[in-house]
Amino acid sequence: MTLPDTATNPAGGDRTFQVDLRGLVDLLSHHLYSSPRVYLRELMQNAVDALTARHGLEPSASAGALGIRLYADGSVVRVEDDGVGLTEADVHTFLATIGRSSKRAEQVAEQRADFIGQFGIGLLSCFLVADEIHVLSRSARTPDAPAVEWRGRGDGSYTVRTLPASARPRPGTTVTLTPRADAGEWTRPAQVHALARHFGSLLRHPVNFDDGTGGPGDPGVPVNPEPAPWTRTYPTPGARSRALAAYGEEVLGFKPLDTIELDLPAVGLKGIACVLPEAVPAGRRHGHRVHVKGMLLSEQAEEILPDWAFFVRCVVDAESLRPTASRESLYEDDTLAAVRDALAERLRAWIARAAASDPDLLGRFLQAHHLAVKSLAVHDDEILRMLLPWLPFETTDGHTTLDEFARTHRTVLVTSTVEEFRQVAAIASAAGLGVVNGGYTYDRELVHRLPEIRPEASVADLDPATLTAHLDPVDRETELAAAAYLAQARDALAVFDCDVALRTFQPASAPALLVDSREARHERTRSQLAREQEGGLWGDILGALRQEAPRAQLILNQLNPLVRTAVTIEEPELARTSAEALYGQAAMLSRRPLRPAESSLINRSFLDLLAHALRKDS
Repeated sequence: MTLPDTATNPAGGDRTFQVDLRGLVDLLSHHLYSSPRVYLRELMQNAVDALTARHGLEPSASAGALGIRLYADGSVVRVEDDGVGLTEADVHTFLATIGRSSKRAEQVAEQRADFIGQFGIGLLSCFLVADEIHVLSRSARTPDAPAVEWRGRGDGSYTVRTLPASARPRPGTTVTLTPRADAGEWTRPAQVHALARHFGSLLRHPVNFDDGTGGPGDPGVPVNPEPAPWTRTYPTPGARSRALAAYGEEVLGFKPLDTIELDLPAVGLKGIACVLPEAVPAGRRHGHRVHVKGMLLSEQAEEILPDWAFFVRCVVDAESLRPTASRESLYEDDTLAAVRDALAERLRAWIARAAASDPDLLGRFLQAHHLAVKSLAVHDDEILRMLLPWLPFETTDGHTTLDEFARTHRTVLVTSTVEEFRQVAAIASAAGLGVVNGGYTYDRELVHRLPEIRPEASVADLDPATLTAHLDPVDRETELAAAAYLAQARDALAVFDCDVALRTFQPASAPALLVDSREARHERTRSQLAREQEGGLWGDILGALRQEAPRAQLILNQLNPLVRTAVTIEEPELARTSAEALYGQAAMLSRRPLRPAESSLINRSFLDLLAHALRKDS
């Protein structure tokens, strides 16, 4: 297979590439194929294509009479087919020239879609496990065709001989490999049988395996004894559903929540989508088992479904999908895009049927996969209208559906972050406000679309003013009595751009509430950096023109015994320390990340209060 240099003219001229076969095989093993095990898939694939060509040549030939036979006894691996075979010219043209495939020849170009492989490098994969490949073939195109023997070696050399027809009485091809010592992992009889079942369990041609223990005449054991489950007939729809679910469990390793049958006649695709019984992390895409004309292409084909469909795993067999060069994934083209859209529509239809006729199944599905449905509902108005009232959200009434929540709260308030919701949830609930946590992916956008489903509902973003407006003011005498303390507290917390107010609210066990949005903190940080960078007179002018950044607000709860005691403190340093401690405790309860200055304040105020307590006791 090393091609000679055909030009020796020192003045120049065309030259032929020199092919280092060992280097090429190393390239294939490390960069094209995922594992040496693909050698058996390539041999079976070539055999299937040869059978397809034989049926094209002899349409009346019985499919059951033509098949593939595998043999492995530990010393050799052999793959034999009853396919169209090769002539001596075919052998020179297709086996001795790297990169050319008989499946691309002009005489079968119009049948190209009938073949699995479309690349002339499959046979080279055998060099991943063997140093020599022996091919014995006889063409079915000529009744009296002789047998042809081809031997290719890992050093790039090969020989071709013409043998009497008796060397192979019937048309077809036999490929024999003598495995290398280091390839035993992939060429042991049990492993060859397992690989044959793995790759060929859905092939339409009969495949048998023989490990040499059965004696002469033993046909071996069937590799694919039954057709694909979706092609069989069943006595009842329930029996069909159970059979498909059992197959999905056997192949994918989990018991499906439900099984969705897939059928796209335009591309010859059939199969099943199995709904996962448990939630999966957002964005994790499961691979799908994709067969092309019965041959397993990939177990990790992510591209066959859209990103939002991570709640299912599929097993499909297709006629018209195009494999990549390695035949381990799908080529991204218009056909694959159309298949992806069509399968997505099948999943939408299943969700619609569950919503209309099986609320129990829908409830179990949403409990496990509400995030996937939310991602779909954001972009699909039909799913939005159908399922938004059923989707669970975190609210001040607990985890509930928007439909139930909107019946209780005419105005639905939604936070923009998880930390804002956790900061205000208890107090908003006590004040009778209906607040939804909009900090999770898709939630805020979906809540704002609630009026499309329930026109009587009103949705608004929760801001600090809305919350503080629902907190009761204290009476004037109490406000005046606490004025000195509040002034000390404002001065102590000015470094955090935080105002201090006194209100009454439930629950009384909460001493303080820190009202501060993420946007406000970012704006204050940006303004501070701008002031530091500008400086001077110009900075003062810009500062005067710039809109004042929103301030945080520490709201002290007059109903809390600790606060009632704190506002009576007359000692200035102790008043400042207690205000800092209340701020630190409220910041921690908000569950947002603490700034370094806030962490330092919490530590300092704790130590100062401890020191004050010790001095008082002594």
